[in-house]
Amino acid sequence: LVGYENRALREQDFNNDKVDAGDIGAGHQVTAIYEIVPAGKKGWISPRRYEDKVSVAAAGRMTEAAHVKLRYKLPKSDTSKLIDYVVTNRDIANARAPRGDFAFAASVAAYGQLLRGDELMNGFDFADAGRLAGRQTDYWRQEFLRLNDVAGSLKDTGSGG
Repeated sequence: LVGYENRALREQDFNNDKVDAGDIGAGHQVTAIYEIVPAGKKGWISPRRYEDKVSVAAAGRMTEAAHVKLRYKLPKSDTSKLIDYVVTNRDIANARAPRGDFAFAASVAAYGQLLRGDELMNGFDFADAGRLAGRQTDYWRQEFLRLNDVAGSLKDTGSGG
């Protein structure tokens, strides 16, 4: 979950309702943006010590791109509920480009990754982040676009990270 790398929950704690992984208050909403790392590729989480390596032939035939498990508790509940969803390769291949608020949120996440010098951006730069955000009329979103432009110009002149 981009931006929450320091909140990674230990696997053995996922089903434990007594372990807090983060709170979203009533009446609030959150946009979660996940990085999907293809099998055999490098992501920000280190490979597991005893993880089986996937053969090239098997990776080419895999239909699952990701398995998303999310636990949540309703207000005044002590027991969590599970959402368990498989993201298929077809889902990703047929996905539309992000639009609206989600495109803006993805742009902000990319901006943060660019600022920290993430090596996994595959050539995505500040100009791409600005294009993804699109035209904005909200003052704070316009300020973000200005910050993005400044960061991009500093990077272009060699003055920034």
